[in-house]
Amino acid sequence: MTAVPTVTLNNAVRIPQLGFGTFQIPPEDTRETTLAALAAGYRHIDTAEMYGNEKGVGQAVRDSGLDRDEVFVTSKLDNGAHAHDDALRAFDGTLAALGLDHLDLFLVHWPLPGRGDFVETWRAMEEIYRSGRAKAIGVSNFQPHHLRRLLDGSTVVPAVNQIEVHPYLTQDEVRAFGAEQGIATEAWSPIAQGKVLDDPAIVRIAERVGKSPAQVTLRWHLQRGDIVFPKSSTRERMEENFDLFDFELGAGDMGEISALNRDERTGPDPDRFNG
Repeated sequence: MTAVPTVTLNNAVRIPQLGFGTFQIPPEDTRETTLAALAAGYRHIDTAEMYGNEKGVGQAVRDSGLDRDEVFVTSKLDNGAHAHDDALRAFDGTLAALGLDHLDLFLVHWPLPGRGDFVETWRAMEEIYRSGRAKAIGVSNFQPHHLRRLLDGSTVVPAVNQIEVHPYLTQDEVRAFGAEQGIATEAWSPIAQGKVLDDPAIVRIAERVGKSPAQVTLRWHLQRGDIVFPKSSTRERMEENFDLFDFELGAGDMGEISALNRDERTGPDPDRFNG
């Protein structure tokens, strides 16, 4: 079995750099799909309350035959649960749905600037962290100004910030701010929902190194130091996305892919999205 590199978070928790995403996987398919991912070698599973499929993820982890500490499980707080007590209840609901006694990582899914005070939400996250029921806590879709406000009003620095990142949205400013603060970057929509796979530069590099455009793009993420979790519902694609560790991109390839940035989002703008 290929050993996936790990990233050490700011509280010494180690997270596999390559994981499996479950966004848009129907609840009725989640158990079997996640079991297939675990069988393919993935040991990091990313879900969220709003995906509605935590139960299937938990069933797969329990049914996989793997020890609990072999699988890194992440979930995220629902957008309707930002008030302090609501956040605590929502976390209890996540553990119940998963059927697990702890999470490896729990994230605030969106900052929701027009909905309330995410600093209050973060205080609830800190309580969850101190309870030991989440080994690490973090945020998702936070911009630097959101993070500054959060850091000014809190004691625990987020372990990660999960943001949209791909060659058409390289997020250099957000990543650099995170690095300064010891906040690891996780990349969602890592291939821009497939939009980058036909890019001539990526196709050309893929042909030269004998890999697919998706593999080249995911390798670009890994070499930048980001944590990435592509999603697929087919075993063949899961295995292709996992086969990233027998080649390396040169500095020229890395620069050429990074130069494709056009600040183009596939998802909502965190400064405007309010759930």
